[in-house]
Amino acid sequence: MNKLFLFVLFTGLIYGCSIEPKPIVYGTDACDFCKMTIVGQIHGAEIVTDKGKVYTFDAVECMIDYKNDMSKETPQLFLTNHYHTPKELISAEEALFLISEKLPSPMGEFITAFKSKAAAELAQKELDGKIYTWLELLEQQSNK
Repeated sequence: MNKLFLFVLFTGLIYGCSIEPKPIVYGTDACDFCKMTIVGQIHGAEIVTDKGKVYTFDAVECMIDYKNDMSKETPQLFLTNHYHTPKELISAEEALFLISEKLPSPMGEFITAFKSKAAAELAQKELDGKIYTWLELLEQQSNK
């Protein structure tokens, strides 16, 4: 009986704490930072912690502000929607970000993610602005 209990407990721990994103339910989910309903399918974002807890955001800038306020949990994944395939979440650490006043975001920081350098550069040609990597964006946002 004890072995069965331990097996069930161990299995529950392994599968109960999976570190993976969950789909954002646009029009229903609220941003964990600003509490606005997430409606923009290009600018949504998520943090997944080391314990599998998922936090959703209506904009990358909200995710960054929330990350900066986290003290008890450890983020494992930073995910963002991107311009060319709305609703699709990609790694923020692999994305490129364009800050252009010609491309508004929900919180007014004008940050939009792109899946590739070529896509970001093409948008930059049309919309002006500056391109940042994830680490550069974090630094830029901490200096504002």
